[in-house]
Amino acid sequence: MKKSTLSGALGLGLMAVPATAQDQPAPPATDARQTIIVTGVRDGYQVDATSTATRTPTSLKDVPQAASIITEAQIDDQAMRSIADVLRYVPGAVISQGEGHRDQIILRGNNSTADFFVDGLRDDVQYYRGLYNAERIEVLKGPNAMIFGRGGGGGIVNRVTKRPGANAFISSSGSADTYGAWYIDTDINQPISQSASARLNAVYEEFNSNRDFYDGRRLAINPTFAVSLGGTTRIDLGFEYNNDKRTIDRGVPSAAQGSLTSPSRPLTGFRDTFFGVPGFNVSDFEAKVLSGRIEHRFSDNLTVTSRVLYGDYEKLYRNTFAVTPATPRGAVQSVGLEAYSDPTTRKNLLNQNDLVWTVTTGPVRHVLLAGFEYGDQRTRNQRINGFFGSGDIVNGGRRVFVALADRITVPPVTLRTTANTGYRSIRTNADATAFYVQDQISIGEHVDVIGGVRRDRFKLSIDDLVAGRSYSRTDTLWSPRLGVVLKPVQPVSIYASYSRSFLPQSGDQFSSLDITTAALEPEKFDNYEVGLKWDVSPTLNLTAAVYRLDRTNTRATDPNDATRTVLTGAQRSKGLEIGLNGAITPQWQISAGYTLQDAKIRKTTSAAPAGREVPLVPKQQASLWTRYDFTPRLGAGAGIYHQSKSFTSVSNAAVLPAFTRVDAAAFFKLTPHIEAQINVENLLNSGYFSSAYNDNNIMPGAPTTARATVRMSF
Repeated sequence: MKKSTLSGALGLGLMAVPATAQDQPAPPATDARQTIIVTGVRDGYQVDATSTATRTPTSLKDVPQAASIITEAQIDDQAMRSIADVLRYVPGAVISQGEGHRDQIILRGNNSTADFFVDGLRDDVQYYRGLYNAERIEVLKGPNAMIFGRGGGGGIVNRVTKRPGANAFISSSGSADTYGAWYIDTDINQPISQSASARLNAVYEEFNSNRDFYDGRRLAINPTFAVSLGGTTRIDLGFEYNNDKRTIDRGVPSAAQGSLTSPSRPLTGFRDTFFGVPGFNVSDFEAKVLSGRIEHRFSDNLTVTSRVLYGDYEKLYRNTFAVTPATPRGAVQSVGLEAYSDPTTRKNLLNQNDLVWTVTTGPVRHVLLAGFEYGDQRTRNQRINGFFGSGDIVNGGRRVFVALADRITVPPVTLRTTANTGYRSIRTNADATAFYVQDQISIGEHVDVIGGVRRDRFKLSIDDLVAGRSYSRTDTLWSPRLGVVLKPVQPVSIYASYSRSFLPQSGDQFSSLDITTAALEPEKFDNYEVGLKWDVSPTLNLTAAVYRLDRTNTRATDPNDATRTVLTGAQRSKGLEIGLNGAITPQWQISAGYTLQDAKIRKTTSAAPAGREVPLVPKQQASLWTRYDFTPRLGAGAGIYHQSKSFTSVSNAAVLPAFTRVDAAAFFKLTPHIEAQINVENLLNSGYFSSAYNDNNIMPGAPTTARATVRMSF
């Protein structure tokens, strides 16, 4: 298991640093004779505190919200390579296929392509996020607008990245699996002086799998630099370059046309078949991101932090994909395909500024937060539809039917940007400003109250370059948050909370504003939650939460006038989430979760009538991963994941079947500096379908796959 490094402190900490030392680094002193102090850092699956949920250093027991944190140690032990791998072990999280070119999640029944953050700053571009520079992954459940602004109705995913530390070290790893996928990465930290340090994380990865024609590669590099000024100010600077090119694979279609009374199931017997065009189905992504952070401590009780991020993103994806189930065409079973290209550029300029003041008066302690946030996001996007010139074509060549086969044959595709072909070309400008205040009140040792409110002004302008029309809308909204935490005994906290988020009608990616949606109020998300957090032992945490999440202001057709759209739609999610993380003994690590949930359309929306189930929300999920070290040099791991059936879309006409997957691992410490491990996914070679995007884009799970990894650290 990779050892944790300081990574949250440069030199001497003037105060003890909590478990999330990375979030609130203590600046170094100038006296090299003093001792480096870091408390609470554990080399395992447990995390005691975070700054993400409140923007202040807070024990997880004092946060009135369900949160799941996956540490670097667990990521390494399970050989996780993606956000999807991580979220399988998060209660209440479900993976969408994301059309084969992006991370897409469902948290508490709410689907999002944009509720991703990096070090607390918005990271809403559509791509696959790597883990090479991640210290941990934090998943905060329920609406989070008080902290993060728009979106986040079901929750958010935050990557905490590695930062320069005080100790010099070099660590590298190499890995390969049985299908030919492999990667090499490195993590180098080097102090430059008593007050400055630099760190470099980098990865090169080649993709491959059991799926025909699937391949690709990723190159990413992230140098960072930190310096302390006078022992009270720390400056962090970073740059990340990410280049990712891979095949877009949207899985298999349904076996037949389904209905509410007789839902279809995924097409079987085609686990390796690629329903696309080799060389055409490609996602090409490039990001250049500059980031900076300045933290200044006026005193032990007053700190100001400013963060800034500038990102320049370019993405082109083209794909041919199934749009019908397996369909008889005469005597031949066929599938209908369509194609399009989607080039996008985005430039993000984001800034956050937080002032944290701690005040104690008798038995009452206040941690006051006041902040300002600004965002400017400029996007250029097109959708260019494909046309087939031969074969069994319909819709003027927009769709072609091809015969089912082990390897299907698709006629050539031509992309057209002419009018009346469904061509879209838009330019958007999203400006957001926000002010927020929060007070965390501790009354003695047994009662905490947290309350806050945020005011957002979000303006979106869209130029439709095809129609020659422009639309804009400005929303000013208040996002409250209130929570009470009771601590009857030291290891236990019980909480109740309410929070609200909003999502403009333009959607996650600013692409759906038109003459109708420009007149509509944002969607609202209201979450009511009670929960329990219990330190079963100093190294083992049990959490449980019961929630109800109401989504309102969803679009619906006016029942009295079919030409009008009104905001009468509603969705309700409710459920129970249980998690267990940490060490049972020093040799035995565990991460377990269980979810019981239900999400339904309560009032008819533009997408579905009342009573339909929300897609990709299984009634039950259960996960267990454990590692046991028999000796200091030999360990073993085992995991099991289960989810019950769910529907693949709001049509409720096709089912993603229930499945169970079993994994295993073995760990070897070869020398004090070299470790090796073997991970086997789907040990029992179960035939299953792991995720879906809609009724005809359903991803088959991979057969048994083994991965060997070697890590070196010096």
